[in-house]
This record gives sequence, C-alpha cells and structure tokens, in this order.
Amino acid sequence: MDILEFTPEPDEYAWTFGGKPPVRRVKPGTALRLWTEDAYCGTIRSTADLASASLQMPFVNPQTGPFHVEGAEPGDTLVLHFVELTPARSWGVSTTIPFFGGLTSTDRTATLQDPLPERTWVYDVDSANQTVGFHAQSSGLELALPLEPMLGTVGVAPAAGEARSSLVPDMFGGNMDTPEMRAGATCYLKVNVEGALFSVGDGHYRQGEGESCGTAVEGAMNVAMVVELLKTPGPTWPRIENDEYLAVVGSSRPLEDAWRAGQVDMVGWLGELYGLDKLDAYQLLSQISEVPLANVVDANYSVVTKVPKRLLPGTTVYDGIHQHLRSTDLS
Repeated sequence: MDILEFTPEPDEYAWTFGGKPPVRRVKPGTALRLWTEDAYCGTIRSTADLASASLQMPFVNPQTGPFHVEGAEPGDTLVLHFVELTPARSWGVSTTIPFFGGLTSTDRTATLQDPLPERTWVYDVDSANQTVGFHAQSSGLELALPLEPMLGTVGVAPAAGEARSSLVPDMFGGNMDTPEMRAGATCYLKVNVEGALFSVGDGHYRQGEGESCGTAVEGAMNVAMVVELLKTPGPTWPRIENDEYLAVVGSSRPLEDAWRAGQVDMVGWLGELYGLDKLDAYQLLSQISEVPLANVVDANYSVVTKVPKRLLPGTTVYDGIHQHLRSTDLS
C-alpha cells in the first residue's frame, strides 16, 4: 500500500471547502499520514490567552488539504477510512467566545444580554492513561476524562464551484463536529467536482454531544487514514459506518431541519438495503433510530441519525468496504 506523509506549512492551510487547488494528488487505495493544526491555529496555549485577542477571522479552523483523488468524478462515492487519530500535543484547549455557543446570544439569536465572559481552559493530555485533565477555575475540582480523539471537519469541495467556509457543515460534509468521526469509522461522501478535493482537520481530543459552548478540547492531530473510491452514486448527505452503526449526518438551520435531512437520507438508505418502500422504511427507522446531536453552534447545526447493525443482521453496505478497510495495518 502506498503511504503519503504530509504536514502542511501555515501558508498551505485551507480555510474553505472548494476554491483552493490541491496540495497533493493521490490514487484510490492510498494511505495518508497527516498532521492537522487545531481550530485556533495554535495561537491559544495558556489560560491567559483569550480567543478575541488571538483569533483573526476568517483564519480559524485550518484544514489539511485539499487532496485530489485520481479518477474521482462528480456523482461517485468517496470513501475515507480513519485508521488512527492521535493527539499531536500534550495539551488541548477549550474557550468561551463572545456571541458564540449554544447558551449565549449570537449574531443570529439577538438579545439584549451581554456576551458571556471569555475564559480559556487548558487540558493536559495523559497519553499513558488515555485521559485529558479538566481543571475548574472557580473551585478545586479536577477530573480525568477519557481521551476520545475525533475530527470536527471532514469534507469535499461543494458542487457548482462554491467555496464554503471551514466553519460550515452541509451536504459536502465540512464542520460537522460529530464524535462519530473517530478512529475505526468510515465516511462516505458524494463527489461534486473532479478529484473530489477533500480536506480534514479541526481535531478534538474529546467533545460532548452538541459541543455546547462551541468549542471542544481542541488540539493538533496526527491522522492515519485510507482513501478509496467507489463508482456508485454518492449519498446526498455524509454517511458514516463503524462496527456497530450506520449513520447519516444532516446539517441545516433550524435544528429540526438538520434532523429531517438525516432522517430522510436514512429512510432512503434502508430502502436501498432491504428493498423497502418509503413508508416501510420510515416505520422501521421510527423504531430503531438513535439521534445524537453533533453540534448546535455552527453556521448550520448537525444532527446524526444512527441505526444499530445488531438490529439489522447480515447488513453489508458499499460491498463491505468498511470491513475490508478495518483490517488496514499502517505500522
């Protein structure tokens, strides 16, 4: 298996999905070892560093990529399997940011409330025990939380020549911020432009469902992944498969429209897999779905519709490519 190693220089970061030429070309079947910078571009390193003084819009959420996948054509299915996600630093950072987050006034939900105070938390990474350390600032509470690395952003170039901010999730993927995007997961995305032009980034050392305050434990990440390509119709919304679940990520505003997007796509997916008509698939989904919130803070909200494989015995999707890629050894 060919292995490409790539660490971007700061002038090579992508700040959008679409609108940027590829940094490298890869063939289907290629493994990649990548480094991604954190959402703050590494500018916030201590509790004294505040987001308003450290961040410069639109230069947040830097992406590693885009990568041109040889042979990828509009309508195809791009397959991205994540083998390993490993913190690239011994610390991660989370913040409150003025007019950003799920429980404060925002630019879209305007009120007369003052913004929440800014604050920065630094989490120590304990690699030996696989934990990150939470330290309260108003009391002596300290907690060792499980280290659960994930990627906040995975996406391809949008259709119709669009360039979308790396802060936005939509049909092309992007800033979905779902903990489902972890090692062992396979992501399926519809190719919109020649070469797909996919990028990844926004590493989180852990994140709760919903990303309530707008930031996870943000950190630079070492990413090991495999790229594949299927000449089958790509999904309308990003799909994720792991050993236990099939999932769809819908993104929109208001929140219920993000939920609807994922539900409709999963109805279609179940129909494809089992030859069900729309109402049978709708009925089945109503009894087996799990629906965690991914984010309620980004430019679009993201909601995950999951169905457990244990309730769908014998399920094989995309010709079993997830099971095949799970055996990948990059050591």
